Amino acid sequence: MTRKVGVIGMGHVGSTVANYIINGGFTDDIVLIDTNELKVNADATDFTDALANLPFHTKITVNDYDALKDADVIISAVGKISLQKDNPKHDRFVELPFTKQAVKDVSAKIKASGFNGILIDITNPCDVITTMYQKYTGLPKKHVMGTGTLLDSSRMKRAVAQELNIDPRSVDGYNLGEHGNSQFTAWSAVRVLGHPITKVAKERNIDLTELDEIAKAGGYTVFHGKLYTNYGIASAAVRLARTIMSDAHTELPVSNWHEEYNTYLSYPAIVGRDGIEEQVHLDLTDEEKEKLAESANYIRTRFEDTVASLGD
Repeated sequence: MTRKVGVIGMGHVGSTVANYIINGGFTDDIVLIDTNELKVNADATDFTDALANLPFHTKITVNDYDALKDADVIISAVGKISLQKDNPKHDRFVELPFTKQAVKDVSAKIKASGFNGILIDITNPCDVITTMYQKYTGLPKKHVMGTGTLLDSSRMKRAVAQELNIDPRSVDGYNLGEHGNSQFTAWSAVRVLGHPITKVAKERNIDLTELDEIAKAGGYTVFHGKLYTNYGIASAAVRLARTIMSDAHTELPVSNWHEEYNTYLSYPAIVGRDGIEEQVHLDLTDEEKEKLAESANYIRTRFEDTVASLGD
């Protein structure tokens, strides 16, 4: 069976996603779409030049929404990272004035293509934009998801691993809620060295509040160094796409629809070929439940305001 992936938005993140997919041989066909035709055609030529030196062949199509009809996965990397330059509060919503209209337009084209696969959103503010994609494409809720706190959870694992001098893959746990300032680490669900991290932290005098802030600030640390982020979020998006295409049924903290809160938010779910196969239920503390509800309320309110601003 031929594998096909679409990447919409070929900026720093989208081009890194495409490079990761092509170099890894993770798809047979890839569709690259961007409003900047010079940039997307240059990327396509550059990737084609690389094929002779790669162990895999990938068919590359440019700016053809109709080619998305039989795609397994579409990854949205639409964005305008330059809007983050003067943003002392590190609020991902500064991109919303641009992305809300862009996503509405892209959604109409995706819908017109007849696409019925799984849509992965990277575009910020991730949870609100993921909700918009579901609304405007009309795809089933379980077939639309955002990378959400998959990256933030990775940043948390990096912070914990550096503190304990271990591999980040040896840390189990999640950041939950918004991919933004209201997110939090669910420390009650984090395990390391065979024990709950709360036990290890107490024994080793580790400040979990400080580690939470380090994880939350990870993206801004990278941004201030090079004025964009790309490798971390690209790896999260490609991992999610591969999980879907291989029907792996992997537990991942992605932005998915929660009826309880009437919004998309990040919470672990089982991901496979049919999208969100099953939602996981964590035994959170009362304080964590309150944080999650507050984050959900913030996402839902901002989504409602955004749709109203578009006249829908």
